[in-house]
Amino acid sequence: MTYIFDACAIFALFKCEEGIEKVKSLIEKASAEQADIYMNIINLLEVHYSYYRDFGPDKAANILERIYRMPIHFVDNIDADIFSEASRLKAQYAIPLGDAIGLATAIKMKGTFVTADYSDFSEIEQAESIPFFWFRENFSCSFPYPHSPILL
Repeated sequence: MTYIFDACAIFALFKCEEGIEKVKSLIEKASAEQADIYMNIINLLEVHYSYYRDFGPDKAANILERIYRMPIHFVDNIDADIFSEASRLKAQYAIPLGDAIGLATAIKMKGTFVTADYSDFSEIEQAESIPFFWFRENFSCSFPYPHSPILL
């Protein structure tokens, strides 16, 4: 099985949020070579800049190092297929650009998009046949906050 992580899947891990066990389970499957996890580099950028902005460059670098040790493959280019699909999604559903790129990556790779961001994706799930893995019930993603357990 192929999974594509949204930034909020990583935030759930580092913030010990609801749904962390489901995300950890996917990482364990990837470690055991029972699944493949991918993440677009733009979604990784969302994680990095959030920690950089809120906690400074040292904490952001630490988070990045920890992510790179996970069994996640990073898609580091936006080819014509991802470009076109992300443009369509952004125009049709008015979702954030990073979300459009992440979801376009999942579509291109014929994978399941791992997210908790109902506010951005529930309409798309209803309208299109794109598989989603919701790791949290009826929540939206949140960016790091000062009391993030991983950073204390």
